[in-house]
Amino acid sequence: MGVKQNTKSLSVRGGQMADTFYQLKVLTGREMAEAKVTPFAEKLVQQNEFPLKPHSLEVFQLNIGKLCNQTCLHCHVDAGPDKKRENMSRADLETCLRIIKEVPDIKMVDITGGAPEMHPDFRWFVQECRKLGKEVLNRCNLTIIMANEKYRDLPEFFRDNQVHLVSSLPFYSKKRTDKQRGDGVFDDSIAALKLLNEVGYGQEGSGLVLDLVYNPVGAFLPAGQEVLEPQFKSQLKRKYDIVFNNLFAITNLPINRFLEYLIESDNYKDYMETLLEAYNPSTVTGIMCRSMISVSWDGYMYDCDFNQMLELKIDSPGCTHINDFDVDKLLSREIIVNQHCYGCTAGAGSSCGGEVV
Repeated sequence: MGVKQNTKSLSVRGGQMADTFYQLKVLTGREMAEAKVTPFAEKLVQQNEFPLKPHSLEVFQLNIGKLCNQTCLHCHVDAGPDKKRENMSRADLETCLRIIKEVPDIKMVDITGGAPEMHPDFRWFVQECRKLGKEVLNRCNLTIIMANEKYRDLPEFFRDNQVHLVSSLPFYSKKRTDKQRGDGVFDDSIAALKLLNEVGYGQEGSGLVLDLVYNPVGAFLPAGQEVLEPQFKSQLKRKYDIVFNNLFAITNLPINRFLEYLIESDNYKDYMETLLEAYNPSTVTGIMCRSMISVSWDGYMYDCDFNQMLELKIDSPGCTHINDFDVDKLLSREIIVNQHCYGCTAGAGSSCGGEVV
């Protein structure tokens, strides 16, 4: 990719890109005007979808913390081993549990990070969510299982609590995976996948769901899931005897460390033009912000995980923090959009669950 892999988060390294206001300035700045990238809101106006409104609240997603054992090049969260302060308090986790219990329409609790498993209350929180009868989806980077003996029993914990796992694997080759996520990541990911398979994950009839996520390594859009999934399944089975359920193809959004890469590699303008050209109006109905709330480690609410990372708090006066949670206000809000939203509406669409159409 021609860009040196950093081992520290943006916030620790400092500089302009660590400032979300600066990122938003880049997204809407002069370079975009020269590239004639239409404001995303205008696209919605053209199809009578502005302001964008939610239609339900089925997914309660929380970023439990930004602490992670990896520092990936494409990370939109800017997570890493140095992000030790950004961890959700026990009090806020208990508030989340109260909300999850009191809102019957919430079907899924989507836990992300960082490496959420590194949070000291992670296992307790998962167990409490399962006691409430909610589906728990955990975004596991796989390598955490191999990082330390204290995490080696995670496959059994996931199995015992019927946790739905979604895990990143940029490619089925060592070179391309390590290029994006760091040296040794591929080998550790394969070892972790084998342990998950051993306890039943991905195995037919087990009920233990193991989905993989593909993110492009460079400044291009992912191929369709219907093309990539058979390739991944064939190669992983043939080379490593690994099985999984579904492959999600997710577009890299131009924020945080991926935005830094785009600018440093002189790909930013071309990438934004590519997203614009691939805009698909039929994706708007199913984009994730219309059926979810995303909660940050400090308890503030956002329309999606990407808005969270740009610090674009939810547009619901008097109801921006979980302490003031009001489902009626949230369902009547207007969803905040900006140029990064082109990433979720390009091609077949992109969300935390892969394609949307």
